[in-house]
Amino acid sequence: MSNAKKSPRSSSAAEQKFDGFTPEEREAMKEHAQELKAAARRSPRTAKADAEQDVLAKIAEMPEADRVLAEQLHRIVRSTAPDLAPKLWYGMPAYARGGKVVCFFQSAQKFKTRYATLGFSDLADLDEGAMWPTSYALTELTADTEARIAELIAKAAG
Repeated sequence: MSNAKKSPRSSSAAEQKFDGFTPEEREAMKEHAQELKAAARRSPRTAKADAEQDVLAKIAEMPEADRVLAEQLHRIVRSTAPDLAPKLWYGMPAYARGGKVVCFFQSAQKFKTRYATLGFSDLADLDEGAMWPTSYALTELTADTEARIAELIAKAAG
């Protein structure tokens, strides 16, 4: 008779396999590949207008709560930093300088989170000492949050 014990694995742990990427992450990567293909096919004369139309179309597809935030954020970015070019980035509205993303909006629905996110890349000039935030949770835009976002966008755009 053996006294060997089995490892205490729960059946639920055995059922959950780590697959590397979530379905939402895989979908975002597919969207990014499609965005790159679409950008490569564009005429240089119409690329900027086409990219903005893509962003506005993606915003229009969002559920109402996210759509309202994204529309307001788009308006703030376009008025505060008109030199940042709208583009899609992994299926999300983003704003770029020289083709490189500076900031982006991630809807709550995109990765099934409880809030939308305003995020910034390392190209954003937000540095403050040894540590600073690079993303912000958004649940609604009040006059105060709009003013703060405008400040962040202006600073990020340099």
